[in-house]
Amino acid sequence: MSSSAIWIIMIAVMVLSMIVQNMLQSRFKKYSEVPLGITGAEVASRMLAAHGIRDVQIVSIPGKLTDHYDPTTKTVNLSEDVYFGRSVSAAAVAAHECGHVVQHATRYPSLQMRSALVPVVSFSNSIVSWVLLAGVIFIKSFPSLLWIGIGLFAMTTLFSFITLPVEINASSRAVKWLETSGIVTYETKPMAVDALKWAAYTYVIAAIGSLATLLYYISMAQRRN
Repeated sequence: MSSSAIWIIMIAVMVLSMIVQNMLQSRFKKYSEVPLGITGAEVASRMLAAHGIRDVQIVSIPGKLTDHYDPTTKTVNLSEDVYFGRSVSAAAVAAHECGHVVQHATRYPSLQMRSALVPVVSFSNSIVSWVLLAGVIFIKSFPSLLWIGIGLFAMTTLFSFITLPVEINASSRAVKWLETSGIVTYETKPMAVDALKWAAYTYVIAAIGSLATLLYYISMAQRRN
């Protein structure tokens, strides 16, 4: 693939990323105004109990859309709007994060693979920028250094793509449980699906962007060589 084509893809990814982020915030704001008679924290508590999970704590954290499950501390961390919110968006996010807990409890293969890569990716992220910079500077005297940097960056790209099925599966589990538990109805289920769909798109865009950047570095290395 030519460098110009890669640049076009990268620019398109940047534009799409902004569009998706705006749509995500718009959807969550819209569905946060659709009331439910239960808080996000209560949704999380009920979903975990329904799956027989009693060793995971549900806590409130600051910020917006900062919700996540931390398997190392066994905590479902919900932003204040989700933790205390009584809306479709709060229920969808809380259930999604609990979907990750269920994945962890059932040893979902893609999650296990992603978890195994976390130490490697964390190390790669800590040095990859410096290795790539050094690789460009010393391309003539030490050409293999740039390829080492590309290898490190490839790990982050792989991580991004492995994340996709993990997030999609967590959303699928969330919607299924919200429906069977009666928390969402025929009218509100599509809203929960839509909110989680736009959240999933952010991971898709991130993965494509990472792949485009990886191809750019590979193209650079080939030209320099």
